[in-house]
Amino acid sequence: MEFTAKQIAEFINGRVEGDENAAIHTFAKIEEGQPGAISFLSNPKYTHFLYETKSTIVLINEDLVLEQKVSATLIRVKNAYESVAKLLQLYESMKPKKTGIDPLASVSPKATIGQDVYIGAFAVIGDGAVIGDGTQVYPHVVIGDGVKMGAKCLIYPNVTIYQGCRLGNNVTIHAGSVIGADGFGFAPNVDGYDKIPQIGIVIIEDNVEIGANTCVDRSTMGATVIHKGVKLDNLVQVAHNVEVGENTVMSAQVGIAGSTKVGSWCMFGGQVGVAGHITIGDHVNLGAQSGAPGSIKPNQTLIGTPPMEPTPYFKSQAIFRRLPDMYKELSALRKELEELKANK
Repeated sequence: MEFTAKQIAEFINGRVEGDENAAIHTFAKIEEGQPGAISFLSNPKYTHFLYETKSTIVLINEDLVLEQKVSATLIRVKNAYESVAKLLQLYESMKPKKTGIDPLASVSPKATIGQDVYIGAFAVIGDGAVIGDGTQVYPHVVIGDGVKMGAKCLIYPNVTIYQGCRLGNNVTIHAGSVIGADGFGFAPNVDGYDKIPQIGIVIIEDNVEIGANTCVDRSTMGATVIHKGVKLDNLVQVAHNVEVGENTVMSAQVGIAGSTKVGSWCMFGGQVGVAGHITIGDHVNLGAQSGAPGSIKPNQTLIGTPPMEPTPYFKSQAIFRRLPDMYKELSALRKELEELKANK
């Protein structure tokens, strides 16, 4: 399907510079542009590609000042990155959706299946499970007994959702993720460890996306809760009884220990580690590989372990790199001082 620059501009409230009838049918990175493709420029580091790209249309920010002639048709918008996201969402929504239950799927007669649902080969739907309208369950997915899932969810291959868990509408879970496995609960005794049964569930609210091979553990009692709009990257671990606030995002390899409360609109970089039984306030940003051993108040941007503000952190790191030399200097000064004392 083709779209003209005029049609695209109308959809994203942009302004065309060039041929408004220029047509595209695909997307391409600006450095890999090709005729018939639309690209975008939002990072200034890629500006030089604008003057040489072969893409037919390029989205640019309103305030970009051109330094050379551009052959592509331009569409100026307030935010090129947000605009291309809208176009990609439109493109994705226009892809044909699978429907129907594959004859190789195992669906309990006690399950409730909504309209326009797709269930792929070798998927298993347990007793009492509820699958909402328009949901797609890909091959080899296991939906446990009593799981309730809303409309328009997208569950990719090899996902396992344990018994009793609840998913809202428009939830996406990528391949290999596990929702509702037992929390890590063991009580030490003289012979080893007694397992503490994990009898709670996981609740995932609307518009949550969970990356591949991510684990969200069921609670000991009550529920582990992922509130609406949360986005978890691949390989994230959310432990039992954790609560993650609305619209919080976590990059790959983040680990949240048990019973911690994470606020809304937080951003955690890759490999952030958060201790258990603490509270992270709203709008807290933690840089990559930060470790949070204690609670953090709202509206802070921090980095390091324990987390500190960026400027003191980088100053500290500069000093840390000099510690070996400083130690040698200190040892030499101490030796010199001892010699002076001895010669008195």
